[in-house]
Amino acid sequence: MVNNTARNIDEYLIDFPEATQEILQKIRALVHELAPEAKEAIKYAIPTFVLNGNLVHFAGYKNHIGFYPAPTGTEAFKEDLAPYKTGKGSVQFQLNEPIPYDLIKKIVQFRIGENLKKTTSK
Repeated sequence: MVNNTARNIDEYLIDFPEATQEILQKIRALVHELAPEAKEAIKYAIPTFVLNGNLVHFAGYKNHIGFYPAPTGTEAFKEDLAPYKTGKGSVQFQLNEPIPYDLIKKIVQFRIGENLKKTTSK
């Protein structure tokens, strides 16, 4: 279901069912709230937030939302993410289950801290 021609997040979202769009928009708003200075982009054909490097990516699929907080984000929250299907740097939140927005918030805050450390360590 990934829109490989999307030039921005709004174009990416348009082809999804309304319920999926709402979830993706909520994740988008959450990241904006936590990192207002982060820039939106499309990288790897999916929505991405950039803040001193890639912050997080997210994507919609037929049965799940993909959330990509880099390998460090999934590793740091391994126990919290145990109920979900994970891979190296990726998490799947099933659409037929509640989306753990509080957990997403914690992971985004962790990634913000990591990316901002890059600035201070240079």
